[in-house]
Amino acid sequence: MFTSLQLHLAKVFLKIFLRDRQSIVFTLLFPLIFTGVFLFSSGEPDPIKLGLINQSQSTIAADFSDLVIDEPLFEITQGDLQSLRQELINGDQTALILIPTNFKQEEDSTQITLLLDASQVRQAGAIEETLNRSLISIEREIRGIEPMFNLEVEDVQARPQRYIDFLLPGILAYMLMNLCIAGSGFNVVEYRRRGILKRLFVTPIQAKDFIVAIIISRMVIILTQISVILGLALTLLDIRIAGSLASLYGMVIIGTFIFLCIGFFLGSLAKTQEAIRPIVALTTFPQLILSGVFFPISALHELLQPIAHALPLSVIVSGLRGISNDGASLLSFNLTTIGILIWMAISFFIATKYFVWKEVAN
Repeated sequence: MFTSLQLHLAKVFLKIFLRDRQSIVFTLLFPLIFTGVFLFSSGEPDPIKLGLINQSQSTIAADFSDLVIDEPLFEITQGDLQSLRQELINGDQTALILIPTNFKQEEDSTQITLLLDASQVRQAGAIEETLNRSLISIEREIRGIEPMFNLEVEDVQARPQRYIDFLLPGILAYMLMNLCIAGSGFNVVEYRRRGILKRLFVTPIQAKDFIVAIIISRMVIILTQISVILGLALTLLDIRIAGSLASLYGMVIIGTFIFLCIGFFLGSLAKTQEAIRPIVALTTFPQLILSGVFFPISALHELLQPIAHALPLSVIVSGLRGISNDGASLLSFNLTTIGILIWMAISFFIATKYFVWKEVAN
């Protein structure tokens, strides 16, 4: 499958990487920090800090207060209006509920006041909805009214639907793209600057041999990184992979090939380390936004969705997410598979066609 020349070059590039301690530390720490920031911060939201002022001595007001206190969405602080209002102004409270003294009439409606700065509170709608739900429960209990309809929820999902399960494949794909494009692009520019590529040009080595060799060496490094991240996700975050690990690693290998080839192409466009940085950023950042890493592509505007689906990161995210969340197989044939095959052909073609050996900026 690989020639002896390609395997020998791959060993050389791997040794060069292992001798660079700074690169090793960065390569190992970056995935851990990046994953930790997005995955460990994607848990349940903090309760909303809510001040409760009960100016009524009635049983109804006490029942309402108990329901609000028991609501897990809120972190309740009880007190008087003056002190809690000052906490609201200082930002220590998100909103205040004021139960008036006349909250005791069973026949007449009573006004409950909610104090907040709606321009600063994103949860205003959630607070109002929860309070209305509590009021309806109290009214039914007081009037002895049974609800006309009851909603029974039956969960028929066979796999977890947590956001973290949705997020992990996208994070893996973006990390894969970032490490591959940045690694191969910067390496090509640096090798060209130091004259390494110029010396290799006079040997029988062809561009495809050089590219395949770096792909093999970087593949070893990236598979190690992915294994560390997956190990942490499976053990610490209770992530469940619906598909097989063989299919998942197969998709990682395909993604590595595509993104490394794109990195070689970008490295050929740039002649200096200063030039490669904005080129890489211009390539990776839009894909981070449009490729469904943090939210489904269907949430984008209809005009952007065809463009988003065509991006290389999108097909890898879709492939990893299909394997991880839906139990798909690497060998299954669908639109994602077609996109992967197209990008494998395009990326390898542009990497070998436009590879530059000798040109260095003056």
